[in-house]
Amino acid sequence: MAVRAAVIPAPGEPVEIRELPDPVLEEGSVLLETVASEVCGTDVHLFHGRLEGVPYPLLPGHVSVGRILESRGVRADALGEPLEEGDVVTFLDVHEVCHACWHCLVGRQPNRCPSRRVYGITYGVEDGLLGGWAERIHLRPGVRILKVPEGLEADDVIGGGCGLFTGFATVDRAEVRLGETVLVQGAGPVGLSAAAFAALSGAARVWMFGAPEDRLTLAVGMGVDESWDIRKTTPAERAAAIRERTGGRGPDVVLEATGAPAAVGEGLDLIRDGGRYVVAGHYTDAGEIPLNPHTQMNRKHVELRGQWGTDFHHLARALAVLGRHRAHLPFRRIIGGRYGLSRAGEALADVEAEQVTKAVVDPSLG
Repeated sequence: MAVRAAVIPAPGEPVEIRELPDPVLEEGSVLLETVASEVCGTDVHLFHGRLEGVPYPLLPGHVSVGRILESRGVRADALGEPLEEGDVVTFLDVHEVCHACWHCLVGRQPNRCPSRRVYGITYGVEDGLLGGWAERIHLRPGVRILKVPEGLEADDVIGGGCGLFTGFATVDRAEVRLGETVLVQGAGPVGLSAAAFAALSGAARVWMFGAPEDRLTLAVGMGVDESWDIRKTTPAERAAAIRERTGGRGPDVVLEATGAPAAVGEGLDLIRDGGRYVVAGHYTDAGEIPLNPHTQMNRKHVELRGQWGTDFHHLARALAVLGRHRAHLPFRRIIGGRYGLSRAGEALADVEAEQVTKAVVDPSLG
C-alpha cells in the first residue's frame, strides 16, 4: 500500500507530495496513523539547508502524535503503560544512541552521542516513513514511545510540539526556584512553553521580550505577567523597565529562546549578579556577537548554561506535568493553523513569516 508524504526534495526546493511504500514491520516495531505533526522553526532551517548532515530528500516532522495501527510485539510504552491498537501516543524523536560511548556513559548526555539519529531530521526518504509529514509513521525497534496521558488530547501535546519539551528542558536546566524572577527572551513555542513551566515552578514574576503582538497576547495565558514588544521598544527601554521592577538588580533567571545572537548580549547585560542564564534558542548557527567576559560574566558571577535539544526524561516528565496541570499549560491555544499534506509548503512559509505561532500538519485534511 502506498503512503502519501510531504517531502523536501533538496534545500530551497518546493515541498512535493510523494507516495512511499508501507513499511514491513520488524519485531519490536510499531506503525502509527499520523494524527498530527508539527511544523517548527527547525523545519524552516531544514528547508533552507541550514543544518549539516541532512539526507535529502527529506521527510520532515520530528515531533508527532499518532494512533497505533499495528504492533510487532510491543505491548507497553517506555514507562510500562500497556499499549494496544487505537491508543494515541507520541515518541522521542531521538533514536539510535549507542549507550556505550563516553557521552552516553560518562557525560550522561546521549543527545551528544555520535550515533544519534533524529526522526524528521537525520533520516531521509530512503530510510522510510521516519518523519511525521506522512499518513503513517514507522517506529523502529527501540524508539521510546509514550502513551498520551489520560485526559489529554493530541492538540494538548502537538500545540506545544518540540517547544513544549525544549521549554521544559530549559526551565529544568535553569533550576528555577520558588520566588525567583524570570525573564524569557522570545515568544515562539519554546519561549511560551518555558514561560509556562517557569510560572508553574513557582516563579514570583515571569516577564517576556518578544514579537509579534499576537504571541505576546498568547503569553498572558501561559503565565507571563508582563511583556515588551521588541518591535516597539528599544533595548534601553526594556532594560530600564526590568531594572525598575527588580530594584535595579535584574532578573534571577534569563531564558533565551529567540535564536537571535543579539539577544544573548542583551540578556547578559540584564541578568542580576549571580544569576543563571540558559541559552536554548540557538539550535542552529545564527552567527557571532561581541561579548565582554569581564562586565557581562566574570564580574557578575553569571552562570551561563546551554540546552541543546531534549532527552527522554524531559519528554516523560513534561507529559506527566501536562497531564496534571493542563489548565495552566494551554498549549493547544498555540496552534495557529492546520494544514493537509498538500499544504505543507504553505505551512512552512507561514511559520517562517510568523503568520502562525504553531502550524500543524494533519494528513486527514488532504
